Amino acid sequence: MAHSMITRFTVGVAAVAGACALGACGSSTGSAAPASATTSAAEQSTAASGSLAATESTPASKSTTTAQAAQTDSTPRCTTGDLSVSLGTPKESQQYPGQYEVPLTYKNNSSRDCGLYGVPGVDLVGPDDPNGDTYHLTRVDNGVKYNVVTPGGTASAGITVLKDTDGSEGSNGSKNWTPTTVKTIPPGETTALTAQWPSNLPVLRQDSATHPGTYVNGILADPA
Repeated sequence: MAHSMITRFTVGVAAVAGACALGACGSSTGSAAPASATTSAAEQSTAASGSLAATESTPASKSTTTAQAAQTDSTPRCTTGDLSVSLGTPKESQQYPGQYEVPLTYKNNSSRDCGLYGVPGVDLVGPDDPNGDTYHLTRVDNGVKYNVVTPGGTASAGITVLKDTDGSEGSNGSKNWTPTTVKTIPPGETTALTAQWPSNLPVLRQDSATHPGTYVNGILADPA
């Protein structure tokens, strides 16, 4: 899994190095999401509650592991009830200091195979902020096209994070904003799972940026 995540992260960030000038990415510096990023969770969320989007992301076209070859058209998608979620240890990019990759791993707790592919919805929830207590992350559709998760198996999406390293303000937000919780909806579902955010990883909020430096990537199949 680590090799796939690092490869995907390196390619995603490199692709955006020239994607936008400083002014086009909001008032803050740092690497930005690829120009091909999908609609943000904020734009698809329920306005009244700020809940995550239920809209399914379109799967990417690239193929990777043999798990995908099963052509998951005949395999029911994983439901929220089938899954649990956890966050891995943040790893800083050697090429882009200040940007981190946080593995978001789903485990199939059911007794059946299920399909898990596409881009999950992700909200970071934390303390009060002028932009609100919830940061809706942009989705980047760069995961596998098909993926079957066996009972007890896992699949992961990466959350690319631009860390607030110097207490600078984001898009009219507060300084050193550190989420407490991640809420994530698996692709094709409407109910969220939750996990605790690493307490030592503040996030530079760029709520109004076209291509923010914090975003969620598509799901990849974990290695057998």
